[in-house]
Amino acid sequence: MKTKIGKLLVLSAAMAFSVSCSDMDQEPQGALTSSNPISSVAELQKYVNQFYEGTFKVQPGGLQASGIAFDDQFSDNMACSSVPSLLDGTRSLSSASSPSEYQKIRSVNFLFANINNCKGNLADINQYAGEAYFFRAYYYFSMVCKYGDITWIDKVLPPNSQEMKLKRDSRVEIIDHVLSDLDKAISMLSIKTNSSAMRIHKDVALAFKSRVALYEGTWQKYHKAKNDPFFTAGITDAKIKNYLEQARDAAYEVMQSGRWRIYSTSNPLTDYKNLFITKDLSNNPEVLFWKKYDATISGHDVTRYCNKGGGNIGLTLSLVDDYLTRDGRIFTGTEREEAQKTYGKELDPTIRDPRLCQTVARPGERLRPLTSNAAYIYMPPFSPIIAEVSPTVMWPNPTGYSLLKFVEMDCTDAAADDEHKGECPAIQFRYAEVLLNYAEALAELEGAAAQDKIAKALKPLRDRVGMPGVDFQREYNNSADYPFSNLEATIQVVRRERRIELACEGMRMSDIFRWAAADVLIAGKNPLGALFTGTNMEAANKAGAYFGGNLKYDLAAGNNLYLSGKPGDAKRYISPYKGVCPNGMGFKVNRDYLYPISQDEIAMTGNMWTQNPNW
Repeated sequence: MKTKIGKLLVLSAAMAFSVSCSDMDQEPQGALTSSNPISSVAELQKYVNQFYEGTFKVQPGGLQASGIAFDDQFSDNMACSSVPSLLDGTRSLSSASSPSEYQKIRSVNFLFANINNCKGNLADINQYAGEAYFFRAYYYFSMVCKYGDITWIDKVLPPNSQEMKLKRDSRVEIIDHVLSDLDKAISMLSIKTNSSAMRIHKDVALAFKSRVALYEGTWQKYHKAKNDPFFTAGITDAKIKNYLEQARDAAYEVMQSGRWRIYSTSNPLTDYKNLFITKDLSNNPEVLFWKKYDATISGHDVTRYCNKGGGNIGLTLSLVDDYLTRDGRIFTGTEREEAQKTYGKELDPTIRDPRLCQTVARPGERLRPLTSNAAYIYMPPFSPIIAEVSPTVMWPNPTGYSLLKFVEMDCTDAAADDEHKGECPAIQFRYAEVLLNYAEALAELEGAAAQDKIAKALKPLRDRVGMPGVDFQREYNNSADYPFSNLEATIQVVRRERRIELACEGMRMSDIFRWAAADVLIAGKNPLGALFTGTNMEAANKAGAYFGGNLKYDLAAGNNLYLSGKPGDAKRYISPYKGVCPNGMGFKVNRDYLYPISQDEIAMTGNMWTQNPNW
């Protein structure tokens, strides 16, 4: 028995020799040494354990690396030291890779082919079977988001090359299978009132169902409205409505359970920030599922690269501007102009939504333990030069807005600044998203008629930070230059609330894609940072005044800071991509919403798979 279990556990490693649809026709390595694989609950649990490894989002493990805290660099919320190829339209067909999720799907299908061998407590068997259904749904949804139409396979295919010559099923068919798998998972998984078990449970599956259904409902609605190549031809408004209803109902079931609530200790200036740097969330009432880090084994690098105000990551003016005033109005006009004249004043929680100052570091913010030299940040670091003056500049900030969310400023470990020592958790599902999914689905289904229900659902998010409740009329932005000024007020306000509450959690680009909004938010646009000319920040960065005086701009060559406008303008904002994207980012709206399909994958399927639009 020990040998059989061991071989089951190395299944995924044995399959790694190839990542393409052809993996689906290989028998799982080692699993067939027994006539009854997965014959006990213990074996079933250990087999399912493999899917927890490498499936969920992580925190970044390097400078400007992908991961929850840095993933908004692939959106309009963040800018970095180099323009991501996804935003600039510079991805190439030659670099396309095959969908690796099929490896794990094959392993899940092997489990279902053999689960009848399992003997033991039915509730335990159902729990692990429910987890397997959840994971298969997770992998397929991941592929739909990237590739659109793919092939649904729910069995271990025989070793026959003809079996692999399968066409792509429409994304609608795949999503329907995904939602069906999630319904099965919901019916089988146990009920939990906290996340201490560190396993998938009923409410995680419900939260994920609301995410999937909302994604597909809005993807189809808004891409269809623009008549682009990415919606499913022939999809009906009734089908789109059904997805939105499923999103609403799944979220509402979690809400009605009474098992979860928004975390608050009645400290509106710290509770939101503390949620993301609490090392153990096992009993946090808001967190349904999360990944724990232990620096003695393996941590991450969020604090390492952001606790000096830089990290080659900076938040954008667009994001900062979207936070409401402290009394719930849009931040605009003379009020905005006056606040921007003094660096950091626009972040002040006495005049803005307190979530802003808990996401973006203010001047004087402590980003490191008091025992550390250079514990505080007063001006954003633009210079990459190290150790010229205190505080040390480890890495520059491209926008002037420094990330505070996820930075473990109170860590006491002297090695916390070292590589892979960060321990802020990787939250996968939290109750705030459930409330936002519910609110958006209602807004899409009922519009203004649902405003009272939406305001009630979102009230806990506002209450945590001491903000007034949602007022759709007061918060509506009809400025001609506001990207969503053409939307009905209910949808616009809900979208803004989602952006603010989930800022820097790696969900913004997914939202932009499903709203078909890259044309107004990404393509041809250049993100801006803080106001520079016209503020005290410019004087602080004159030669010899700050960080060694090496800041250079408005030069024919040698710039390390680019500004909007031209010399002599009274107001000029930091423009991090201006030097490489003078005409704005090159995102191709007729192509870049989906990944390309690799030529090898197309050949492997006997050309049954076709290339995505305009690749």
